[in-house]
Amino acid sequence: MSMSMDDSWTVLEQLVQEVNRQTEQIRDMHEKIRDVSASATSKDGMVTVTVGARGDVRKIDFDPRVYRKLSPSELSASLVEQIGAATRTVSGELKETMQPFAPADLPFEDLFGEEVDFPSFLAQATTPRPKGRGKQP
Repeated sequence: MSMSMDDSWTVLEQLVQEVNRQTEQIRDMHEKIRDVSASATSKDGMVTVTVGARGDVRKIDFDPRVYRKLSPSELSASLVEQIGAATRTVSGELKETMQPFAPADLPFEDLFGEEVDFPSFLAQATTPRPKGRGKQP
């Protein structure tokens, strides 16, 4: 059974609509990813760190009493801890945002790994490749 020209155009129009729909979804996802950030505050409230989607530290806030209450090594440890906590939160938010784009029959952890570090992944995925890479001289 062969398709008529009208049927072929209808199928083609449906395919184009689907590509446009998926392209728009990817644009929306990219926008959400770009705007993702998370903050983490130490238990004592002395240190708050905010990181972006790529794990970039966007803001560090100290309680004014921090220099009287924490030694330099304690302050350093607290900073590292809060950066890690905020980065884990960002990774969870990115995972949630990207989940709909993963194949339905493939668990997300199998696709990216159990301990996926999305900020590092995104930084690598969005770094432009040098021109001419892969071309023979």
